Amino acid sequence: MDYELQKKYGLFTAIAMVIGIVIGSGVFFKAEKILLATGGDLPLGILAWVIGGMIMIVCAYVFATMATRYEKVNGVVDYAEATMGRGYAYILGWFMTTIYYPAITSVLAWVSARYTCVLLGWDIVGAEAMAIAGFYLVGSYALNALSPKLAGKFQVSTTIIKLIPLILMAILGTITGLSNGVLVKNFTSGVIADVSTTNPLFTAVVATAFAYEGWIIATSINAELRDAKKNLPRALTFGTMFVALIYILYYTGLAGAVENSVIMEGGETGAKIAFSTVFSNLGGSVLFVFVVISCLGTLNGLMLGCTRGFYSLAARDLGPQPHIYKNIDANTNMPTNSAIMGLLFTAGWLLYFFGANLVPESWFGPFSFDSSELPIVTLYVMYIPIFIMMMVKEQSLGGFKRFIMPTLAIFACIFMVIAAIYAHRWAVLYYLILFIVVMAVGGIFYFTKKPH
Repeated sequence: MDYELQKKYGLFTAIAMVIGIVIGSGVFFKAEKILLATGGDLPLGILAWVIGGMIMIVCAYVFATMATRYEKVNGVVDYAEATMGRGYAYILGWFMTTIYYPAITSVLAWVSARYTCVLLGWDIVGAEAMAIAGFYLVGSYALNALSPKLAGKFQVSTTIIKLIPLILMAILGTITGLSNGVLVKNFTSGVIADVSTTNPLFTAVVATAFAYEGWIIATSINAELRDAKKNLPRALTFGTMFVALIYILYYTGLAGAVENSVIMEGGETGAKIAFSTVFSNLGGSVLFVFVVISCLGTLNGLMLGCTRGFYSLAARDLGPQPHIYKNIDANTNMPTNSAIMGLLFTAGWLLYFFGANLVPESWFGPFSFDSSELPIVTLYVMYIPIFIMMMVKEQSLGGFKRFIMPTLAIFACIFMVIAAIYAHRWAVLYYLILFIVVMAVGGIFYFTKKPH
């Protein structure tokens, strides 16, 4: 067994991973939620996409600055260790390994299955959907664990494929909407339905967090990226700006395809209705296949982070049984034991997501929360101390990189927290109880395994 990961990815793969991990289900999955949250107010929805995109870009820029200075085994954990110390790095790494990665990945497995079921005309919360979700989860794990190079190529391929429906809808949907007046009507109609929240913009921005999330996972491959100190910042900066632009244009094109009320009433089939309206039934179905592939590409990128979670802790001789989880398979150059645990945690979170969000009566009572959004907001909270200590420690940086951008990033994170409280209310409290329990378990491993 070896303990070192090889440099096997280049700049293009890194950019594809940033774009590919971020772009996927979220832009399709959350577009209808944003319309519902804003009562069909299109300008307010676009504003939510802009704010969410700016938050992502600002935070990514600060991490891109840190990427030019630190390089070890798992980007964001490395940055936490360099700025806040070993203990905080472990806390962040344990959170991402046990909650963040598996929770988000499990949702992506279901969303991939969801759109497969929409394509086939099946129930999106029935046995078929969950069976497909489980299959996609295991398939993604196998691809990453057995052949990481093939997983990288799959990521590049799906990134190209997933851009096709987005770009076509952005262009042709906008043209169609301008020619038939639908786009102007949607822009000027204002609120067309009742909203269930006191602050629609905050709810919509939190929804965009899921669609924009994933870019930080690309930092988990910095130990496997050639010339990481140059290529990772380039990938983060270019990738996040490109994603924000594509999302806003797609959302505008979608508004040109059909009236907002159609998307809102269509539920999970709303996006398919829009594609079929612009590209005919056959063309819409073909492009919707691309949507499913898009979701699978995102799932693949998220699973990449899941498989390396326990390894990132074990490489520091922390967490449970570090001598087991830091082993690298000689044939695949993958931390196989870490990958197995990543799959197990993801399967557990998929079971939770089904029981908390998809069944008629929740299995977990008040402890039922949206695991596609709250873990993401938690991560933004955990960024704040890193940004503060970066301003304190990085004295060689210029004023813009050392003070202005980190300050903007801190305000962006605080905004996300406030928006999440408005959007989820009491669910935040029950989520925090679960969060504290999981982190307490992690603390036990830290203090019992901490080297003296």
